[in-house]
Amino acid sequence: MYAVFASGGKQHRVEVGSVIDVEKLESASGTAVDFTDILLVGDNDGATQVGVPYVDGASVVGEVIDQVKGQKVIVYKSKRRKGYRRKQGHRQKYTRLKITEINA
Repeated sequence: MYAVFASGGKQHRVEVGSVIDVEKLESASGTAVDFTDILLVGDNDGATQVGVPYVDGASVVGEVIDQVKGQKVIVYKSKRRKGYRRKQGHRQKYTRLKITEINA
């Protein structure tokens, strides 16, 4: 069984036991997080439930493993012949989850 849910402006396709990174959530390690914005639930048999916009009564439960940072991204701006240069770095913060349960 798999599900597609929305979190942090992105959509994630998950199965039970999968480990994913979502936008940072304010939760401590080891706590359970419940997602109710389920867009699609599917079986291995090919039967799917598509939400309008969300599937009623469906939820995805995940356990917070850790708070992590993504790879460093360098933002570099310059204007030719003007001596204008700006360099800025960014590392996005993520929450690493392990999906424990899908309720349809």
